[in-house]
Amino acid sequence: MRKNSIKNTRINGEVQKELSNIIRNEIKDPRIHVMTSVVSVEVAPDLKTCKAYISVLGDEKAQEDTLAGLKSAEGYIRKQLAGTINLRNTPQIQFILDKSIEYGVNMSKLIDDVNQNDRADAGEDE
Repeated sequence: MRKNSIKNTRINGEVQKELSNIIRNEIKDPRIHVMTSVVSVEVAPDLKTCKAYISVLGDEKAQEDTLAGLKSAEGYIRKQLAGTINLRNTPQIQFILDKSIEYGVNMSKLIDDVNQNDRADAGEDE
């Protein structure tokens, strides 16, 4: 199975949906922040490993605590995933913190600041 095959894309989407559901509804660990989302999932073609990119809306401590909570609950998450998704192998999950949303928000804020400064400078020149 190729990495970007239709089957692999479908499996990635299904695993992402189920992971989101498990993290949101079934894990009761207080370390896991309420605003945690699964941005994307990459399941290896052999279905043995899985990289789950997690985004946490909060400060650095909340992000670190959430990652620690998810890593400690990995066995439970994997068991729940095996029960909901019928795959030959249930993948070993590796949680990776994704800061792309945070980066995008910061870049958007910087662009807005530059635009406001340009408007202010244009107003002074008139």
